[in-house]
Amino acid sequence: MVEIHPQRIQGKWRSGYALDFHTTSSTPIGENAYGHMQFDTVRPPVAELLYQLKYRNDEAAVAEISKVAAAFLRQQGRGYDLIIPVPPSAIRRLQPVVVLAQTIGAAIKAPVGFCVTTTRATAQLKNITDPDERAEALTGLYAVDAKQTRGRTILLFDDLYRSGSTLNAITSLLQAEGSAKYVDVLTITRTRSNQ
Repeated sequence: MVEIHPQRIQGKWRSGYALDFHTTSSTPIGENAYGHMQFDTVRPPVAELLYQLKYRNDEAAVAEISKVAAAFLRQQGRGYDLIIPVPPSAIRRLQPVVVLAQTIGAAIKAPVGFCVTTTRATAQLKNITDPDERAEALTGLYAVDAKQTRGRTILLFDDLYRSGSTLNAITSLLQAEGSAKYVDVLTITRTRSNQ
């Protein structure tokens, strides 16, 4: 099984973890023919699998990532009534967050609920670096079907933790409008900075 180095992530949730860092190192190696800086990036094993899934469409990575995540969740000893994937912000043929939530849910015998939805189109939040702009973009962005979340213990799942603003916004929604009993968070990776 792939080695991981779980990282505790803090937020409005009861408990939160990323399985490992997103990168180990990233060294500039010069510009490409289009003038864009290129990097020699080293990633932890689970982050490399996620990269292959997201950017190389390597569906074989799903099984290994899900196996590691499910084993970690079993180790934590908490059961979940529902896994909720963060709604994807980019259109892809294969949605990594959705397919991983489904395979992790199957492994730990927890249903996946698509009860958090977006209310409007928005730019990818990872491209908004100003905290105030990001907060404004998140205001009213998500809606929840409380019939599915009321009184339930929920695992909110995403592939990457950066600033925590999206996960905090959805957690607040699940706790207030969704009347969830508990919300925990799991991501596959986390960045080294919270920008």
